[in-house]
Amino acid sequence: MSHLVEGQAGDRYLMMGNEAIARGALEAGISVAAGYPGTPSSEIIESLAKTAEARSLYVEWSTNEKVALEVAAAASFAGLRSLAVMKQNGVNVASDFLLHLSGSGTRGGMVLIPCDDPGALSSINEGESRHFARLVEVPLLEPGDFQEAKDMVKWAFELSEELQSLVMMRSVTRLSHASGDVTFGDLPEAQREAMFKCDGFILDPNVGPVMGAPVDYKHGLQQGKVKRAEELFEDSPFNTYTGPEKPELLIITSSACNLYSKEAIQLLGVENRVGLLKLGTTWPIPPKLVGKHLGSTEKILIVEEVVSFLEDQVKILAAELGAAIGTQIFYGKRDGSIPMVGELNPDQVAAALAKILGLETEVVPEDYAKRTQEAGFAGAPNRELTFCPGCPHRASFWSIHNTLELDNREGFVCGDIGCYTMAVLPAGFSTLKTVHAMGSGTGVASGFGKLAQFGMDQPVLSVCGDSTFFHSAIPALINAVHHKSDITMVLLDNSGTGMTGFQSHPGLTTDALGQEAPAIDPAEVCRAIGARVEIADPFDIEATQATLLDLLQDRKGVKVLVLRQICALSPEKKGKKLFDMALDQQVCVGENCGCNRLCTRIFRCPGLVWDHDKQAARLDEVICTGCGVCASICPSGAIQRKEAG
Repeated sequence: MSHLVEGQAGDRYLMMGNEAIARGALEAGISVAAGYPGTPSSEIIESLAKTAEARSLYVEWSTNEKVALEVAAAASFAGLRSLAVMKQNGVNVASDFLLHLSGSGTRGGMVLIPCDDPGALSSINEGESRHFARLVEVPLLEPGDFQEAKDMVKWAFELSEELQSLVMMRSVTRLSHASGDVTFGDLPEAQREAMFKCDGFILDPNVGPVMGAPVDYKHGLQQGKVKRAEELFEDSPFNTYTGPEKPELLIITSSACNLYSKEAIQLLGVENRVGLLKLGTTWPIPPKLVGKHLGSTEKILIVEEVVSFLEDQVKILAAELGAAIGTQIFYGKRDGSIPMVGELNPDQVAAALAKILGLETEVVPEDYAKRTQEAGFAGAPNRELTFCPGCPHRASFWSIHNTLELDNREGFVCGDIGCYTMAVLPAGFSTLKTVHAMGSGTGVASGFGKLAQFGMDQPVLSVCGDSTFFHSAIPALINAVHHKSDITMVLLDNSGTGMTGFQSHPGLTTDALGQEAPAIDPAEVCRAIGARVEIADPFDIEATQATLLDLLQDRKGVKVLVLRQICALSPEKKGKKLFDMALDQQVCVGENCGCNRLCTRIFRCPGLVWDHDKQAARLDEVICTGCGVCASICPSGAIQRKEAG
């Protein structure tokens, strides 16, 4: 059983931030949790799934984030406490329903937890979710440390039920994935009963129909809820101040930047000069509390990630209170004191503090930083981002690239988000030419495929993974079929949501709870939509290329090639080999004409290493997964494979 439910009130654990959030949800008495996997958010749903049986929860990995929000909303409408979880990109996907949900209101406490990724450490962008709270007019909370990551969740549910509104609680990578000490509270004993009451008066929020109409009434109601939240935020225990009564400089911050700011103050030893106002309630900001501290000094530094969301609010408030608090000088994103892009760290905050306070302090000496970097890379091989050994995506893009070259009509591939995004790099033979949102590869390709009337004769392909297919590629494929767009979709079916840790999706036979579930075959879905569908094994290079070439020659509408091979790192396949591999260095022609290190210079599987002493390739038997593909691409026959015994 998970320590998330074994732990008693008062017990102290070292926990990842996402685990602390999950424990907070359990202490709040949630009944339903839904999400879509996306780093850095995935562990919240995974942690709750492990406790589902013990705590009688319903937990699911939904088809996409919009559906996750809808599933959680249904539980709220029935009087249960529910949670929706996603990364920052997912809030964009959910935003259509999110806007309607803010208008209709909620019943049982409902919290949306987006986990943002400043610096795009595991994302293709660092877009943030805070703006959605202001856009749709729901309260926004941000925990400033790991204990708050747990405690604030419970308070968020209480706030939601008092306001009858969705509440957003934003985390970031350094809170979600770092760890800290967390003291547990009590777990509730009573279970709520679900009942959707919907036969009452149309404007009754508790027993009437749930909808955002009439807009003039419901919109005003929601704005009243925000105003009430503002009043409650004035006394929130998650807004704290430390420092002198009249600081020389006031830092206003939130989220993980609270930790960076604390450390920066300590690094410079300016505790008696700098005040730190940490806000856990960041939209709307509490005007009386913030105004009080604004009036205590003339210099204010706002520290936040990523763009000037908090800074803009503080400046607006300062303008409104100008007569009462006097004139201030603001530092932050807008004046360049704090970078407008990327993840922050204590050194950056300390550098800004030192400059504002006129301190001659070199936070990190230049020679130290240089020596640290050199030491960190000493002896490490120079290796670019690449697919894992035995990854079916490498084989897939090898075939796609070579088939397009053979076709010789300057064909190109539109892609989207997943492990296969690396195919824009040499790891995937620079095959992808567009990369945007999940499912956008097929949507963009659908547009390209209708440009023949303007003279375009280039073959158009798209790629997407199996989880992405269910998430958002199906509508794009329907659009392409309906409009007779001339495209070929290559569905990279590796039997899991590989990029985020093999969470379940509708194409698999189990759900988030590990229970048996009916699998939806994406190939059959594509056929039902009306596309021509072929299936191949990407490890069979010859058959894959022949099939793909045939599809490229078919100019009649939408074709789908399903390349089906399980991910080498999946729990089902890990440690199992298709083939026993051998490499005869006497046969390897290496850098000579006719090869020129094709396997290690171009194909680049990490399981193949160039032996400088022997001037030949060799197998790294420790990491080779025995997929056998390298034997198909070796022109000299130096690499051999036989069925694994």
